Amino acid sequence: MPEHLSSLQLAGVAVLTLAGAVWAIGVARLLRRFRAEALREFPARRLAVLPPQPRTGPARESVDLTPAERDAFAGLVRQLGRR
Repeated sequence: MPEHLSSLQLAGVAVLTLAGAVWAIGVARLLRRFRAEALREFPARRLAVLPPQPRTGPARESVDLTPAERDAFAGLVRQLGRR
C-alpha cells in the first residue's frame, strides 16, 4: 500500500473503477439491444447511388511470347535467381 495515500483514498479509487466498469458494461448492453431492434425495424437497403458491383474479377490476360522473348525472360530469371 502506498505510504502517502490514506485508506479512504484507496477505497475511493476502487469504487470509482468499479463504477466505471459497471457503466461501460451497461452502455455496451444498451447499444447492443438498440442496434438489434433497429436492424429488425429497418432492413438493410442497397444504396441507389452506388453502381452494381461485378460478381467476378476481370478476364485473365495472356500474351504469346516468341522463342527469343522466352529465352530472354529465362535469362532474366536466372540472373535474378543468383542474387
